Amino acid sequence: MPRIDTPALDTATGASAEVFGQIKKAVGSVPNTFAAIGFAAPAALKAVLAADGVLAAGSLSKADQETIKLLVSATVGCDYCVAAHSLIGKLAGLSPEALRHIRRGEPTGDARRDALIRFVSLLAGTSGTIERAEYDAIRAAGYTDTQLVEISLAIATTTFTNVFNRINDTAIDFPAVN
Repeated sequence: MPRIDTPALDTATGASAEVFGQIKKAVGSVPNTFAAIGFAAPAALKAVLAADGVLAAGSLSKADQETIKLLVSATVGCDYCVAAHSLIGKLAGLSPEALRHIRRGEPTGDARRDALIRFVSLLAGTSGTIERAEYDAIRAAGYTDTQLVEISLAIATTTFTNVFNRINDTAIDFPAVN
């Protein structure tokens, strides 16, 4: 049961109503996590959506973005975001088998994707500066310095929604993950 009061969307006014309208126009509905964030702090929701807009206009593929978001969500145990990014990852072209491997942090058989999984797992599961060899490995897989910035942004936005959903116990409104 969600912990943060989330009124019905049709009662939203002001900044909340504005951002909900933008989300509905873009994707057709407002996911529960965005509704809860948007009612409590519409500026925070706008910031997350703006960061996602930067990612969408960036050079990482949608499949790479969803690999990052799904892996980070699975690593921290955010069941809401695991469900969301499993569906979005499927829509981005990731196979059900690849999605299962990503959720487990396992190789998928795609060398470039596997390098990304290894790199993101390292960043999400350790602290401190990464070793030069890890930087060299992700670069050797074909990721540019610009994409490393985008990987960092994808991790940051996902961490925000993961933490929020863990606080809120947001009701999952995406298909179950199997």
